[in-house]
Amino acid sequence: MPGKRLPKAISVDEVTRILEAAGADTATGLRDRALLEFLYSTGARISEAVGLDVDDIALHEAEAGPAVVRLFGKGSKERLVPLGSYGARAVDAYLVRGRPLLAAKGKGTPALFLNARGGRISRQSAWTILKAAADKANVTKDVSPHTLRHSFATHLLEGGADVRVVQELLGHASVTTTQVYTLVTADTLREIYAAAHPRALG
Repeated sequence: MPGKRLPKAISVDEVTRILEAAGADTATGLRDRALLEFLYSTGARISEAVGLDVDDIALHEAEAGPAVVRLFGKGSKERLVPLGSYGARAVDAYLVRGRPLLAAKGKGTPALFLNARGGRISRQSAWTILKAAADKANVTKDVSPHTLRHSFATHLLEGGADVRVVQELLGHASVTTTQVYTLVTADTLREIYAAAHPRALG
């Protein structure tokens, strides 16, 4: 696929360090951790995450498995995406201990992720939150909210997920868009093979 820019993913270790560096036990800190855990857990676009309302998330109907989130993608196309246990716990902690304090400063918006004034958080703020966490975690690569989406897809495929399942989770209209991630994974396989096989290079 010449001319196709390969998505830039970061390693699982780098993602973990960023997530663990995010947030503190304050209303905005709980929000920051919840937002970043949410982005990596669901692979949501940043516009989808900041556009979420509290009612779009079903944390407590999740006895049978992961919680489920309703995301509204391009062209308002709706899809349901699982939210892993780390993401669900972070969002739950924010809903219980963080959001009410932020909401008290606003005008009663239904938005899930609120800014310090109680309004819906902006895409720019989300970018700043991620940048601060990456700096704190000493991740020097250029990291944006889209990097977490790329990493979500790449890590799922490396873990053995089917490309069509990943397509569904990402909300891609065509599987061709998703297949760019399989190129990244193939590159990784070649690197590991070259490094590990005694007769790979000679």
